[in-house]
Amino acid sequence: MITTVFVMIGETFRRMKREERGLSTAELLGNAALAIVALLAIWALLQSLGTDIVGWIRAQLSTSLKP
Repeated sequence: MITTVFVMIGETFRRMKREERGLSTAELLGNAALAIVALLAIWALLQSLGTDIVGWIRAQLSTSLKP
């Protein structure tokens, strides 16, 4: 089993050497676009849940601080 893993790793490195090196501009722009979409989705989620979460935290703190 260990030899199989080493063989697979070796084949991967040989394949990487044959393929084009580096990232192309299209790949970088695609990654940037995906990152922006992810940030916008997280921002929208926090906008909608933010007040609920803050209210829940305040309720938890007020009940835990009472004697």
